[in-house]
Amino acid sequence: MKRYTELVREALAHVPEIFPWDLDERLKSDEAPLVLDVREPEEYAAMRIAGSLNVPRGILEAACDWGYEETVPELVEARGREIVVVCRSGNRSALAARTMQLMGYAHVSSLRTGLKGWNDAELPLVDAEGREVPIEAADAYFAPRVREDQLPPERRPSARAAGGR
Repeated sequence: MKRYTELVREALAHVPEIFPWDLDERLKSDEAPLVLDVREPEEYAAMRIAGSLNVPRGILEAACDWGYEETVPELVEARGREIVVVCRSGNRSALAARTMQLMGYAHVSSLRTGLKGWNDAELPLVDAEGREVPIEAADAYFAPRVREDQLPPERRPSARAAGGR
């Protein structure tokens, strides 16, 4: 059985990564890449890189191909274009970018550190109305929120308080 981190590590063996500041520079060029945000719609609505395209990870394969209800023509037609895939932390984007490579996308990379790193570099994020999101609001949004029941049993505070049981 493979863990999530192993799947991401395997994908990153094939997927180039780009740092937030490098993407920022590329977006200012004449041949700006397509920024593909693979987060869920509610995450995308909260904040995103201006001009990015949202295709949730769960429908990516169908969105990248003709003939499906989920087909996104702009994405299918971008097979030869530079695409930078983004998510919250850089993990989902690595998996998505690897899938896209397997589907014939030649120039796809993943945003290293994701939108959290983009925000840490103090680069602009916008909300659903196109208004810039204050850095403090984005900091709060990107703060980890793992519940106790989502931790492995041996790492739960209640297990440590009970003497490891």
